[in-house]
Amino acid sequence: MLRQTTISKKEDIVRKWYVVDATDKPLGRLASEIAIVLIGKHKPTFTPNVDCGDFVIITNAEKVGLSGDKLNTKNYYNVSGYAGGLRTRSAKEMVEKYPVEMVERAVWGMVPKGRLGRQIIKKLFVYKGAEHPHEAQKPEPFVLRHL
Repeated sequence: MLRQTTISKKEDIVRKWYVVDATDKPLGRLASEIAIVLIGKHKPTFTPNVDCGDFVIITNAEKVGLSGDKLNTKNYYNVSGYAGGLRTRSAKEMVEKYPVEMVERAVWGMVPKGRLGRQIIKKLFVYKGAEHPHEAQKPEPFVLRHL
């Protein structure tokens, strides 16, 4: 008996909205589980060349956890392209001033790069506090499996 592989089409995809509370969750584990949902690998209809993932809202980004001494030792780098244009920020500074960017960078590191990855990352919404403006979409709470 020959089994047929299901290949999803862009028009047939049904997307859900999930909300995740990042309070005291390890950043890397949170990012990897969110990336799986954004890409769509949690669905049986996953197709690698089609964006079949769901929307994810992350709240309380400033309360995300970092293990060990990462607050003091981990650095985030930006390069402007000019001579001497390297900017270095510690994880402590990122948590205090730019928690949304820190979580977005962690998730972006785990989605595919290229045209499809840029389309996938647009379904991620990160907020510093507990409030978000997506109540009209009726997001369901997402239970993280490995935390």
